[in-house]
Amino acid sequence: MVLYFYPKDNTPGCTTEAMQFRDRHKDFVKAGAVVLGVSRDNMVSHEKFKQTLELPFELIADTEEKLCHMFGVVKNKIMYGKKVKGIERSTFLIDASGVLRAEWRGIKVAGHVDEVLKAVKSLSKKEAA
Repeated sequence: MVLYFYPKDNTPGCTTEAMQFRDRHKDFVKAGAVVLGVSRDNMVSHEKFKQTLELPFELIADTEEKLCHMFGVVKNKIMYGKKVKGIERSTFLIDASGVLRAEWRGIKVAGHVDEVLKAVKSLSKKEAA
């Protein structure tokens, strides 16, 4: 399972990241992975985001930040000179047994999805052996 946390629906970086996961989704499925996106947005926002971008994977509405806190992705950020609590863009790779196999924190969108796919393919080869 690929669980990726992102700050907010319909923002530039998050839209780009979602589109990259969308565009490589068949490759993730072929490698045996399920992709799930997580943000603090509600399901209404998620449904619009999914429809607009034609996302083939589910988005989790973590409005109470329970999952975000479990994975430690809630961070203090400075936005327009003010301290705010936000989500650190992060991705986690969890194997079929539920074991965390890789994590990427504070990532930059460019090239990230390809890096995650490479790790998924590597893991699926090890599990098949």
